[in-house]
Amino acid sequence: MTSRRSFLTSATAASFSLSALPLLGQDSKKYRTALIGSGWWGMNILREAMASGKTKVVALCDVDENVLSNGIEDVKSESGDEPKGFKDYRELLADAKPEIVIVATPDHWHALQTIACCKAGAHVLVEKPTGHTVNESRAMVKAAKDSGVVVQVGLHRRIGPHHVEAMNFLKSGKVGKVGMVRLFADSKGGPESPKPNSKVPEGMDWEMWCGPAPMRPFNTKLHPGGWRSFLDYANGTMGDWGVHWLDQVLWWSGEKGPKKVFCTGGRPIFGKAILNDQEQTTDAPDHQVATFEFEQFTAVWEHRKFAENNNEKHKIGAYFYGEKGVLHIGWRDGWTFYPVNAKEAPTHGDHQLQEPDGHNISLLWEDFIKAIETGSTPVADIESAHRSSCLPMLGMLSWKAGRSIQWDADKEKIIGDPEASKLLSRPYRTPWEYPVV
Repeated sequence: MTSRRSFLTSATAASFSLSALPLLGQDSKKYRTALIGSGWWGMNILREAMASGKTKVVALCDVDENVLSNGIEDVKSESGDEPKGFKDYRELLADAKPEIVIVATPDHWHALQTIACCKAGAHVLVEKPTGHTVNESRAMVKAAKDSGVVVQVGLHRRIGPHHVEAMNFLKSGKVGKVGMVRLFADSKGGPESPKPNSKVPEGMDWEMWCGPAPMRPFNTKLHPGGWRSFLDYANGTMGDWGVHWLDQVLWWSGEKGPKKVFCTGGRPIFGKAILNDQEQTTDAPDHQVATFEFEQFTAVWEHRKFAENNNEKHKIGAYFYGEKGVLHIGWRDGWTFYPVNAKEAPTHGDHQLQEPDGHNISLLWEDFIKAIETGSTPVADIESAHRSSCLPMLGMLSWKAGRSIQWDADKEKIIGDPEASKLLSRPYRTPWEYPVV
């Protein structure tokens, strides 16, 4: 096989190798850093921040006292810092006055918390996707611009070495003109049984956890971690997994967005969603297919949460179908180009991931610090991440509306469909107020 190394330019290597940081004259600077959302993934990000040597952890926030206390103890033992604990992010911002905030809460909280951090003058690393609805995400972009802070979004595949290599290969012309992109993920599953609701765990503020979103009975299907499959709080598999791969499309094409979106799907395997005082199930689709029509190509997202395709070599990622062959960009299987001419050997690049989680958070964090210290644009800046996050949100909007939508990517408006346009925002639960775009 042809070596991948010839496709990794020195310029690209610089984009994820920050050896120049000590030359900035600020290598002794430690930023007052806080974490909002102190569960498993939030602590993963914070650990990378602590390992960078650029942080002094001053505060943690979580609505669950047990999670919060565990996080504080971990920070003390791992870094020697002694952060204060908060249940309300607004009190954290007012009291701890952080310079950097990591926002790792469920999607329905991303907008309000990121905007509050921006207004407080703190730089933000917020988990993907940017928001839960399109206009929330637009308000986040506005807040970052108005405040002049750096906002990096957790689209770490933008800086993962094998993704960068593959993107260089794609942009080099070796795939030829691309007419279609297929993005996909599947996993095992089957019919879903409802789970009994239960008492809110002692020490947890469930009212605050739900926040601006509708309030459901507490259920261990929802927390911890299961909220991604509940549409009041997230956008299902397309919003969770899909945003990473749909982001690859805009990263490659430079487009602002599609001109038309149509999405279909449902729960024929998982069954009808259930919610009552006694029990509940998830309500996200168990499969979806979303078509995004661009000027020069079509992108298709598909996922199933049942019936893994065991006959397919690659089970997750993106296929770019070009005149000269097919490029697959994946996760743990790296990237591979399959030429049209079967006599030519495929070109392959292995993954270069952080273990055990298989991501590249340390590189994303280093890039974030570099942007703060030099004024450079971070690789997953709020504006580009907003546009990528809009793709799964528009797909879900089409699915909820039950029809295709025409999208003006420049004005970020739905064309000729006032009813569908209402879904760009959603009502907030009192006393929370939807952010102003």
